[in-house]
Amino acid sequence: MKRPVVFVVMDGVGLSENTVGNAVKQAYTPTLDYLMNTIPYTAIQAHGVAVGLPSDDDMGNSEVGHNAIGCGQIYAQGAKLVNQSLESGEIFTSETWNKTMAQAQNSTLHFIGLLSDGNVHSHIDHLIAMVKQAKLSGVKKVRSHILLDGRDVPATSGLIYVEQLENLFKELNDENFDARIASGGGRMYVTMDRYDADWAMVERGWKTHVLGEGRQFTSAREAIETYRTEGGYNDQNLPAFVIAEKGEPLGKIVEGDAVIFNNFRGDRAIEITKAFEFEDKDFPYFDRKVRPNVFYAGMLQYDGDLQIPTNYLVTPPRIKNTLSERLVAEGIKQYAISETQKFGHVTYFWNGNRTEKFSDELETYVEIKSDLVPFEQRPWMKAAEITDTLIAAIESNEYGFLRCNFPNGDMVGHTGNYLATIIGVETVDLQLKRIMDAVDKVNGILVVTADHGNADEMFEKSKDPNAAPKPKTAHTLNPVPFFIIGKEVAYKEGHFGLANIASTLAELLEVEKDPSWLESLVK
Repeated sequence: MKRPVVFVVMDGVGLSENTVGNAVKQAYTPTLDYLMNTIPYTAIQAHGVAVGLPSDDDMGNSEVGHNAIGCGQIYAQGAKLVNQSLESGEIFTSETWNKTMAQAQNSTLHFIGLLSDGNVHSHIDHLIAMVKQAKLSGVKKVRSHILLDGRDVPATSGLIYVEQLENLFKELNDENFDARIASGGGRMYVTMDRYDADWAMVERGWKTHVLGEGRQFTSAREAIETYRTEGGYNDQNLPAFVIAEKGEPLGKIVEGDAVIFNNFRGDRAIEITKAFEFEDKDFPYFDRKVRPNVFYAGMLQYDGDLQIPTNYLVTPPRIKNTLSERLVAEGIKQYAISETQKFGHVTYFWNGNRTEKFSDELETYVEIKSDLVPFEQRPWMKAAEITDTLIAAIESNEYGFLRCNFPNGDMVGHTGNYLATIIGVETVDLQLKRIMDAVDKVNGILVVTADHGNADEMFEKSKDPNAAPKPKTAHTLNPVPFFIIGKEVAYKEGHFGLANIASTLAELLEVEKDPSWLESLVK
């Protein structure tokens, strides 16, 4: 067999020269320090147009990042797709939109989704455009079930978006149109679980949005301010709330209603979609009590293999010619591993939004189950277990290409806990040394990079020099490092990004790259 190639993603570990609030710089990282001081490396772009987003003001994320790495091409992604559809008006002439409007004429149109302008899972502008169009289409009653962000935007910025939405409703509401916020909660507490990590989140969302069960408030502002006073919650962890009048929920989802889930990114939309669409015999996750017969649509199709949702407003990118396909064609055995929180990134997103393997014989997937505890309480997560299992696979000499993701820099970074994030980065550094030794033992090649920044910028910038720093929980716009260890290489000069990695890996594996891929990073 040719020299095996091991590919490691240090999720959320970007490059920044700033030292204040930089958990990567402040961490004890002898392995990364050694690499940066002894071998050539380059910095590559992991955000904006380099990963198919509308502009370089748009932060990257793990989903589009792993898409780009795994397919070697730049596809229009998420927000860009939706923006194009809104600008052309195509979204409002689609069959799904027309069916949704028809269903809602004599019932209620519900929107569920993340309320922010973070542009990673959703954008408030998309919701605003759809509410306006719904009124023009003759819909009389709209209810919005809001999921507060605090990860892709500042940690306690939720009231900004609530006010923006409430002002829109005041402008539109009249004797023939009634739009109001009906329920909500923090994205890490209700509804937006992913990879089957914590279905209790989805159950809480179902009870809140659909059944109208939970603590009642007169407004979203009252709910947010009360919870912050009582428990010091930031937006992403805010408990669930139901808006009610005279003890009655404003927006239970009932038989005959229409529902649009207005997130465009798929990972945290799949489980709530299953709750709406799957029959009882196919839904063992929790007791829904009532499953109203509604017309349900997603902003995009969230899983092309599972074909969910059945109805969607904007067609997602059809990603072809991935690296995995190419390696399967060459008969190269592949191994993919991470813990639950990022398992889908080294499988589903890596393979171009495909759930199934290209070859059961040539591809091995290993998921290490994540702990169901707050990440700041256990910032080492499952890094050691991932490394133990990966090293065994490396030493088996069975695989030509092995890939893994360490979620620590991203998942712990999203908590805003600076000390915990430093520990998370140090954890990854320790495991990286173990992997380096294992790869060297089998005369392999190790490639190390990241999918976007996060841990490298943990404080929000303030215009007030005397103000105490506020935690930053969002991704950064910083580039990420790219190392090749075990082979002498020289990097090309120019502007490169994550989509240049597939060609580089193919070259290291001595495989001809697909003609559709961007060029390799090495000369």
